Amino acid sequence: MRRLNKSQLSAYTSDIQISLYKKESMTRWIIFILVYIALGFYVIQALKTIAKQPWWSYLYIIVSFAVMVNFVYQFTVGDDTSRVLNVPKSYAFGFLLTILTFNIITIIFLFSEDLYRITSGIYHKIYGVDKEFGLPARRRFLSLVALGIASIPFGALLYGMYKGKYNFKVLKYTLEFDDLPDGFDGYQITQISDIHSGSFDDRKMIEYGVDLINKQKSDVLLFTGDMVNNMTSEMLPWADLFSTLEAKDGKFSVLGNHDYGDYIPWETEEIKSQNLEDLKVLQKEMGFDLLLNEHRYLKKGSDKIALVGVENWGKGGFKKAGDLKKAASQINENDFKILMSHDPSHWEMEVIKDSYHYHLTLSGHTHGMQFGIEIPGWIKWSPVKWRYPYWAGIYKEMGQFINVNRGFGFLGYPGRVGIWPEITVITLRKKALT
Repeated sequence: MRRLNKSQLSAYTSDIQISLYKKESMTRWIIFILVYIALGFYVIQALKTIAKQPWWSYLYIIVSFAVMVNFVYQFTVGDDTSRVLNVPKSYAFGFLLTILTFNIITIIFLFSEDLYRITSGIYHKIYGVDKEFGLPARRRFLSLVALGIASIPFGALLYGMYKGKYNFKVLKYTLEFDDLPDGFDGYQITQISDIHSGSFDDRKMIEYGVDLINKQKSDVLLFTGDMVNNMTSEMLPWADLFSTLEAKDGKFSVLGNHDYGDYIPWETEEIKSQNLEDLKVLQKEMGFDLLLNEHRYLKKGSDKIALVGVENWGKGGFKKAGDLKKAASQINENDFKILMSHDPSHWEMEVIKDSYHYHLTLSGHTHGMQFGIEIPGWIKWSPVKWRYPYWAGIYKEMGQFINVNRGFGFLGYPGRVGIWPEITVITLRKKALT
């Protein structure tokens, strides 16, 4: 038997690993397709129950099948089979999510009815049959209810992809501080976050969003990270638009977790590092002053505000490149301070406990999950609240404020439902003496 040298053994082992990965991947795809088809058959039964015309069922089968085929194609043999979530992949995922949501909600109702039918059938067999409300009538009624309720998120998710993702909202807040320098009374800040340029697909709507930012005519513009999904090249088609952003006292930025390129494979670490350096250069060319664990002073006459910017710091598995101590090492403890930190968990875990008092922190990252319900003054809810206690809007703890921006762009699901893309305008006010 011929013995293999180290390089041959390594290559042989690698081939085995690749082969096993492909087999596991194929198995996962087969399971996914079988489950998807099973869910579809369940829904077809509901359609047959309420619709006399069979074309409703045929239409559902055609649409459902097309969505599945497109999803499998985009993630296996499409133009880009890497982990990069490009526009075609995002839409494939979005349509799949829409169909699955419709299916699952329908099935929940029908499955509960099946359980009721089984248990009541056993009961009636033992104690006698009650025919007051027969099975066909009950089945048709529940099918109508199930399909009606399932149609609500189905339509909402489609709207979110068609219109919701570019439904830009300007949210305005006025915050009062006892120790705000007099020269900054009435000072206006525009904050944007989470551009995610790799997801954009409509230049006219992005032009509209950029114009809306400039119409605020704020004193300073602050961008709190995630300019791209993964690669600097994603921003190149949009750089000319975002270069037109302007503010009297300049525009400043920090990095978000996606800006480091951590979520896709790179041929070498050198290429990955160069991608980050290219993004830093591009931001400078666009007119942004990128703060990398450092500070700047905003001045009005003899008064000043310390603007502090940290690299990404997030709890859990997110990158912790942010160094608050380093960023604030050359400012005075008594300075009025505005902190730019991409992930609100940084504020939760470190900032509000810091010996330095950070009057206002600006974050993003959560996107509000791009899904939820918001009626000002009544309700503000999204599933993301179970992950992030501070997930959207203004919060105050220990005399310190944070604004969590809902994001300008979108990622993954190519839309927004209820949680709209946000441009934040904050006016600083000196609290009047009483």
